[in-house]
Amino acid sequence: MKRLVISMLAALSIGTVATAQQGTVNLLCSPDQAWCEALGPAFKEATGYDLEWIRVGSNDALARLRAEAANPIFDVWFGGTGDPHLVAVREGITEMYIPTVWDDIIPSLKSVINEEYIPLYAGALGFSINEGVLEEAGAEIPTSWMDLTDPQYKGLIAMPDPNSSGTAYTIIATLVQIFGEDEAFEILEGIHQNVAQYTSSGSAPGQLAGRGEVGIAVQFMHDGVKFANQGFPLITLAPEEGTGYEIGGVSLVANGPNREAAIAFIEWALTPEAQQIAAAQGDSFQIQSNVNTPVHELAPDLDSINLIDYDFDTYGAPETRDHLVGRWTNEIFPIPR
Repeated sequence: MKRLVISMLAALSIGTVATAQQGTVNLLCSPDQAWCEALGPAFKEATGYDLEWIRVGSNDALARLRAEAANPIFDVWFGGTGDPHLVAVREGITEMYIPTVWDDIIPSLKSVINEEYIPLYAGALGFSINEGVLEEAGAEIPTSWMDLTDPQYKGLIAMPDPNSSGTAYTIIATLVQIFGEDEAFEILEGIHQNVAQYTSSGSAPGQLAGRGEVGIAVQFMHDGVKFANQGFPLITLAPEEGTGYEIGGVSLVANGPNREAAIAFIEWALTPEAQQIAAAQGDSFQIQSNVNTPVHELAPDLDSINLIDYDFDTYGAPETRDHLVGRWTNEIFPIPR
């Protein structure tokens, strides 16, 4: 199997992936690298098809699919937050495919997204915290979104950039739903004053916190669990005001070059055997979408977290997403900190 690993800049340029030969799937892969790497050998063994892939964050993946819509290079978009998947299907960039295991997908995941794309996994937003860094800085452990605006956390926070990361967009959309748009952007401005680094990847803040470069990572809780499982000194918690969550998707690219192989991949990716690769080989601890996939013991318990009634329909609308990301880019990011 030929594995394509290219820089983000190359990933966003048109034509960097050659059209796949018959029997090959071109995959746009948005979860962490280890999970993406583990897919190819298992898929080949199960189906005989080859897999070529690149790893691109959710919002960058949407941008690439938009740019290539007239002449698609990829066959399947795997993983990443759900809001961009909704945007893609509503713009006709991807198409809704009903897999044969549709009845085995967790009903609540299907219903809240109006069955507009295929749920792959679910995970809640929260904080990954390095207690030693905070203790050394004389800062307390934050327990709320509002806490993150406190000046005691100056230079102690890392979070992803919404221009590349679907995780970051989910953070913005969550704050808007909890506080209203104007207050949410006041909170984002306060957090911005305390941010040491914005990352292109949604999981990268946890690496920074794990290495002690910051004390707080704002990200999905399962990413914090992953880094803690790798030995980093992190704890995870959900903010007390409530928190948003993702329903990561897998989508069939409209008019992709290898439709038959693409469908084979989607069918395989939704089986319990394929979904268990996430934790077993990819060190990823989301709740997988097939009801028959065992829940890993390290996966955050969504039933014990104060999840908001996340409005996937509204915040998956292209105009809503573009408005909120644009407002953050124009009003928050340029502010000196």
